[in-house]
Amino acid sequence: MKQKNDLSFYDRWATEWWQPEAQVYALSYLNPPRFAYFDRHIPHWQGLRVLDVGCGGGFTCEFLARRGAIVTGVDQSLACIEAAQQHALLANLKIAYLAAPAEHLPFAPASFDVVTCVDVLEHVADLQQTLQAIHRVLKPSGTFCFDTINRTLKAKLIMIWLLEDLLHEIPRGIHDWQQFIPPAELSQSLRSLGFQNLDITGFNLFGSTLKEHIQTYLDYRRTGQFNVRLNADTTIMYIGKAVKA
Repeated sequence: MKQKNDLSFYDRWATEWWQPEAQVYALSYLNPPRFAYFDRHIPHWQGLRVLDVGCGGGFTCEFLARRGAIVTGVDQSLACIEAAQQHALLANLKIAYLAAPAEHLPFAPASFDVVTCVDVLEHVADLQQTLQAIHRVLKPSGTFCFDTINRTLKAKLIMIWLLEDLLHEIPRGIHDWQQFIPPAELSQSLRSLGFQNLDITGFNLFGSTLKEHIQTYLDYRRTGQFNVRLNADTTIMYIGKAVKA
């Protein structure tokens, strides 16, 4: 029986994080479409203090640093933090990295203008505690930017049965369907903590029909790129932002 939510993958692949032929490198291609959405709400990143929760080997941190943000990255994987530090040094980018779990962010209250958390919420051990920690470290009127996976049968079929078990495009066992998060559930948790101005939209990597699913996969195999659509379809993945009151 395969282990679910097996995050040891990130430790095993940390040293290959920045190698274009590595399986994990595909994650780097998601930043441009993510920020096509985030930029609608934060048009200028220059000088903002930004924390990336679950930073892995540093794809989003470096993307932000190159846009002028003052960036801190935190991840529970020490191996990933070491890989991120090494690559930032080689790239001559000033990024502060720390190893810590998302539930226990080692920062003073109201430390950051923005917190980003992408491809992470569906993996944390305690979602509510993670959201509380993010709320605590955000400044008043600070923005929380996130994306995650919906808990639908379609998401289970695509993300686990197809991409993990059949095609092996994602490491087998990295996801647990029970930890996928319906948008309504996440919205309720955020509002209960005092977040407001919540916005959620579909972050559609796979299309909405069987024909689109097949074509999207063939395009990815041919180019290595994702054709992401921002639309109303949240049945698999979604992206959003919320503001601390």
